[in-house]
Amino acid sequence: MPIYLHPTPPPTAVTEAIYGGFSADISFSLSTTGWGWHIDTALHVLRLIVSGVFDRYPTLQVIVGHMGETLPFMLPRFDVAFAQRMSRLELPVSGYLRRNISYTFSGFNERPTFDILLAQMGVDRIMFSTDYPYGSMATATEFLAGLPLDEASRESIAFGNAEKLMKL
Repeated sequence: MPIYLHPTPPPTAVTEAIYGGFSADISFSLSTTGWGWHIDTALHVLRLIVSGVFDRYPTLQVIVGHMGETLPFMLPRFDVAFAQRMSRLELPVSGYLRRNISYTFSGFNERPTFDILLAQMGVDRIMFSTDYPYGSMATATEFLAGLPLDEASRESIAFGNAEKLMKL
């Protein structure tokens, strides 16, 4: 079964060192929903990759939410910054992001963000989700219904990819 890697608030020392110096509300938002959750989760995925976890366990599957936690946007940079000659990995970082990681919507219902995810990772790695109770089921469902996808791709995202990944 896949592992779902989900963000959580950082330790107080991290919040103070990196996200502090603002009002409590701004520091909280900066360290969680506004930025930190996504960057920290992406960093955890990158650490799994560059540590060689997926070379040792090539069938290990991880799911991340929020349209990929910034990973799809940064994908071209990763292959340069962590070149195989330096990392000694069996694949470029993009290879692991496309083979071992699946991505959910999780409350991110914006077309440009989806377009990047689809272009970088492909339809077979994307799964529908809503981020309930923080995100609206109706909004997420409308977003999926409004995407310019063929019916097979929409069904893959809506349920098919999850069924395959989780052997349902």
